[in-house]
Amino acid sequence: MSSATNAPAGTPKHTNRLAQEKSPYLLQHRHNPVDWFPWGDVAFEKARKENKPILLSIGYSTCHWCHVMERESFEDAATAKVLNEHFVSIKVDREERPDVDKIYMGFVQMTTGSGGWPMNVFLTPDLKPFYGGTYWPPEPKHGRPAFTQVLERVAELWKERRADILDSANDVTARLQAMASHDAANAFPTGERELHGAGQSFLHEYDPQHGGFGGAPKFPRPSQPLFLLRYARRFGDAEAIKAVLHTCDAMAAGGMNDQLGGGFARYSVDERWLVPHFEKMLYDQAQLVQLYLDAHVVSGEERYGAVARDVIGYVLRDMTHPDGGFYSAEDADSEGKEGKFYCWTHDELSRLLTVEEFNVVTRHFGVTKAGNFVDHSDPDPLPHQNVLSVVDPRVEPADRPLLEAAKAKMLVERAKRVRPHLDDKVLASWNGMMLGAIARAAAVLKDDEFREAAERNLRFLKAQLWDEGSKTLYHRWREGERDQVQLLDAYANLLAGVVELYEATVDPRHLEFAVELAEATIRRFYDPENGGFWQTTADTPHLLLRNKEDYDGAEPSGNSVAALALLKLAAICERKDWREAAEKTLRLFAQRLHQVPQAVPHLLLALDFALQEPKRVVLAGDFTCGSTASLLRAAHGVFEPHRVVLGNHGPVEPFARSLPVNEEFTLAYCCTGTECQPATRERSRLVEFLRKPARP
Repeated sequence: MSSATNAPAGTPKHTNRLAQEKSPYLLQHRHNPVDWFPWGDVAFEKARKENKPILLSIGYSTCHWCHVMERESFEDAATAKVLNEHFVSIKVDREERPDVDKIYMGFVQMTTGSGGWPMNVFLTPDLKPFYGGTYWPPEPKHGRPAFTQVLERVAELWKERRADILDSANDVTARLQAMASHDAANAFPTGERELHGAGQSFLHEYDPQHGGFGGAPKFPRPSQPLFLLRYARRFGDAEAIKAVLHTCDAMAAGGMNDQLGGGFARYSVDERWLVPHFEKMLYDQAQLVQLYLDAHVVSGEERYGAVARDVIGYVLRDMTHPDGGFYSAEDADSEGKEGKFYCWTHDELSRLLTVEEFNVVTRHFGVTKAGNFVDHSDPDPLPHQNVLSVVDPRVEPADRPLLEAAKAKMLVERAKRVRPHLDDKVLASWNGMMLGAIARAAAVLKDDEFREAAERNLRFLKAQLWDEGSKTLYHRWREGERDQVQLLDAYANLLAGVVELYEATVDPRHLEFAVELAEATIRRFYDPENGGFWQTTADTPHLLLRNKEDYDGAEPSGNSVAALALLKLAAICERKDWREAAEKTLRLFAQRLHQVPQAVPHLLLALDFALQEPKRVVLAGDFTCGSTASLLRAAHGVFEPHRVVLGNHGPVEPFARSLPVNEEFTLAYCCTGTECQPATRERSRLVEFLRKPARP
C-alpha cells in the first residue's frame, strides 16, 4: 500500500495509507516512513494474521507535542524501521473518534496517573491495552526512556513473555469495564447539598491574586465559573460573583486572549494567564462566549459583552466555511515555531509604528526588549518574543486613538505572516456548541448578524451532516465527505445548540428540529433500564467497551449536555418522558455529583435547573415581527438560569398553543407552574418577572 512519490525538489517522498483519509491530523502523517494504518478492519486483520502487537497513536492536528513527536520519531527512518518490523501502527484523530480515545486514555490514566496527547498505547491484536504513555523523546532524558527503547523492549516482551502480556491485558480490560459501570440504584441527589458543596469546593480552588481556579497550567474550563454564577444566585454569595468576574477580567487581559484578532488560546502555561499554549479550539471559543455573556448579563458591564463579540468576530472571520460551517481549530505553530504568528519583538514594533504609537503600545502591552516568551520545547527558539497582554489597562483619552491605530497596523502586518495550520474539518458536536453561543449572543447583544450566522450554520449542518430520512446525525464533514460515526457528543451538543437558537428566535422550525434530535438521541443512546446515555450506539464496531462519559473536562460530557438540554426542552414542550430521562441520568451520576463535583461542573448546571420549576416566558405573536425581537432581547438580558423562552407555534406545551395571536404586536405571558401573570407588551414587566426571586 505504501509508495514513493517525488517531492518538488525531486527527492523521493514516502506516502502511506493515511493519504487516503480526510482527517487533517492523519494527513499530516501521510509522508511518514511509518507504515501507518487508519483505525479499521485492515489494520486489525493484519495484526491478527501476523500475530503482532498494535501501536495505537492518538492525537489531533493542532497539538504542539504531537508535532514534536512526529518530527523527532515518526519522521525518523530508524524509528520507522522498528515500528514497521515489529508492530501494526495505527493513527487516530481523537477529535474524530473521541470514543476510541476515551477508552485508551482511561487505560493510560489508570496505569500512569496522567494522560495527554500524543497518546501512544500498545494493544493486543484483539485491541486490549497492555502498556502506554504519552510523549516519549528520541533520546533518554528527564527520566523518560527513548521511544525506540520502549519499542524494542515491548517487541522483546511480546516475543518472550506473550502469555504474561495477554493475561495482563485481559485483567486490565476487566478493570476498565468495571470502571465504566455505574450504580443505577443511586438515590436522586438531594440538590442543594450537592450544589452548595460544589460551590464551596470551587471557591476553595480560586486564585484571588490572578483569577482562575487552581495553579499552573491554567485552563479556562468555563463550566466551573458558569456554575458558580448559578451557585451565587441560589445561595446569595456575592464573593462567588466577584471570583468569576475577576477570572473573566484576568483571562481577557492575559496573553491567552488574542489581543489583536480575538479568540482564546487553549490554556495558559503559567498561573498569570500570560503565556498561552497558542492553539485555538472551537469548543473553547463557544464555551467562553457563554461565560462572557453570563458575566455581561450578571454585571451589566459592557466590557464582557465586548469580549464575547471579539471571540465571535474571530470565529466568523477565520474559522468559518464559506457555506456556514465552523472549522475545528488553529495550530499553535507556524513555520515550525510555536507562537510565531502571534508574538512581537520590541525592534519589530519600533519599525512598524510611529514613536507615539510605539510608546503607547509598549506601555499598554508590556513589550520589552528581552521579551516574555521562550519556547523551551524548541532546540532553537526564537529570541526576544513578546506575547501581548494588557499590562497597563489605563489608557488616557488622548492615547486611545494612538492605541487603536497601532493595533490596526499590527493586525495588517500580522496578516502578512504565515498563518498557523487550520484544521478545517467540521464537527457536529463543536458546531452545536458554537451555534448555541452565537444564537444566544444575538439576543443578549442585540445583533441580527449573529442570528443570521447561527441560522446559516444550522442550514449547513442539516445539509451536510443530517439525514432527514433516517433521522441520523453524522459527526464529521470535510471536503464534501462525511463520516459514518454516531456519537452522543454530536447529537447532544447540536440539540443544546438548537434549543438555544429556538429560545433566541422562537422560530417553530427550530423547535421542530430540536424535537427530532431529542427523539433520535433517546432512541440511539439512552439506557432506559439504568439511565444515562452511552457515548456510542450499540452497533459501533471495534470498541473494547461502551462508555457513559461523565467527565466535564475541556468539553462537557455528552451526558451533562443531554441532561440539561432535555430538561429545557421538556419544559418547552411539556414532555415528561424527556424530563424523566434527564433525572434518571442525574441519578445515575449521583455519587459523582456528591463526591467529586470538580469532575462534573456542567452536570451541576443540569442539577441546578432540575431542582426548580423554570419560569416560562411565552411570546404569543408572529415570531418574525419587531415586537417579538424586542421582548426576546429583554428576556435574554436578565440572568435567570431557571427560565425557558417559547412561542405559541409548533410543538410547544398545550397552554402556549392555546394563546390567541394579535396580528399587530406580540404579547408576553410570564408563567411559573400553572400560574401566569396578565399578558404584557412592556419589556419592564417582563424583566421584573425574571428578576424576582422564585418562591421556595
